[in-house]
Amino acid sequence: MQFTVEQLKTILSQPGRLVLLNADLSGANLAGANLAGANLAVANLSGANLAGANLSGALLYNANLGKADLRNTNLSEANLAEANLTEANLNGATLNKVNLWKAWLSGANLSGANLAGASLSKADLSEYIRPWAEHPAAKYDKDTIWPDDFDPKAAGAILVE
Repeated sequence: MQFTVEQLKTILSQPGRLVLLNADLSGANLAGANLAGANLAVANLSGANLAGANLSGALLYNANLGKADLRNTNLSEANLAEANLTEANLNGATLNKVNLWKAWLSGANLSGANLAGASLSKADLSEYIRPWAEHPAAKYDKDTIWPDDFDPKAAGAILVE
């Protein structure tokens, strides 16, 4: 489902929990939008501008955020399980306690991102843009994919079995 700019303005002005399940928002300008708790599961947000948006607690399961601008976005406690974040710009993003199970972050910019308490089990972090983000107590498992020369334990991440 593709939305016009006017439709998006109307949708975003409505009070209550926003449901945009399977929506096509590719390339949309949602900078600064309040999408806290929104259901954006399976949504296409590829190339979207979400800089400074509030997506805390949002459901972004299996969403496509490839090449999205997520600079300074609040994704605290969001569910990004199986989401595509390939080449996304997460510079300065807040990812506290975010679920990134099986998420693709290859080529993502995590500079200055805060991953405190994030779940990185089975996530693909190969070739992410460095430096490594803040990561106290970020959790990963044996199936998490890291760059060849990166030591997650030395960086403060916690291996969970």
